[in-house]
Amino acid sequence: MLIYGLNPVLEALRAGRVIAIRMSDSDRERLRTVRQLAESAGVAVRSASVAELDRAARGGVHQGVIAELRDAEQYTPQELVAAAAGAPLLVVLDGIEDPHNLGAILRSVDAAGADGIIRQTRHAARLDGAAAKASAGAVAHVKIAEVVNISRAIGELKDARVWTVGLAEDAAETYDQIDLTLPTAIVLGAEGQGLRRLVRESCDRLASIPMRGHVSSLNVSVAAAVVLFEAVRQRTQLR
Repeated sequence: MLIYGLNPVLEALRAGRVIAIRMSDSDRERLRTVRQLAESAGVAVRSASVAELDRAARGGVHQGVIAELRDAEQYTPQELVAAAAGAPLLVVLDGIEDPHNLGAILRSVDAAGADGIIRQTRHAARLDGAAAKASAGAVAHVKIAEVVNISRAIGELKDARVWTVGLAEDAAETYDQIDLTLPTAIVLGAEGQGLRRLVRESCDRLASIPMRGHVSSLNVSVAAAVVLFEAVRQRTQLR
């Protein structure tokens, strides 16, 4: 798995995920911290031309550095629930194929201190490249469970006593009317089409985000952040 960009590489180094680094000599001063962290971790750093980095990043903004990562630890939905320090807070992705949206969701999951993401192995954006860059390094920290079937995974969450809340723009109940202090998984549908029918029907509840302007919906990554931080707000009030 290859990632690129200053922040993603720094966070991957801090997470102990980096195997090797390629770096442009022309950016040596700006990338000094990367080199220092790599050296302290015993990670090899090789000089590379800008052209080589451009090819590896496939047009992405690499900022002069690319890292190869070891595979992330594999989790099941049940393991994410069991590892939660308090009431689990998870995000379930039903067919999110845009890497920028995936990266932004990862960043919000990390920022909110949520316990991980559950996503389908098919019809899903890759975790490297643009998604890793958009995550600002969160891809190196967020726990991810890959599943074959989202509806089945929702059933497993229910068995673990986790409430599943699907976001749908036509839902009568709004997200801030739901008790998110309970063990909760927020279920997000694909860009444009939203939740698939079986996934929608599998959710315990459906919730909408009220729209006050002229457009009818938010970008899926923004919607994820809105509901995640409502959960943070509710849980903070309990302390």
